[in-house]
Amino acid sequence: MSPAPTTPQCSAKGCRADAVWVLAWNNPKLHTPERRKTWLACEEHREHLSQFLGVRGFLKDVVKLDEWEGPEG
Repeated sequence: MSPAPTTPQCSAKGCRADAVWVLAWNNPKLHTPERRKTWLACEEHREHLSQFLGVRGFLKDVVKLDEWEGPEG
């Protein structure tokens, strides 16, 4: 087994690039309105992952990783 990455990696299938973006999303059929799940994206996959979530009505926000503040603030 390889060691865990030291920097966050893109959530796109098979991508090992460093994450630059946080895509906050919510499936209203499964989650309360204030709940936010996150996917991470590199520059190359940000648009693709955003579109995937967007067409389903799940995408809530796209924020630079270094500016992201999770639920704990």
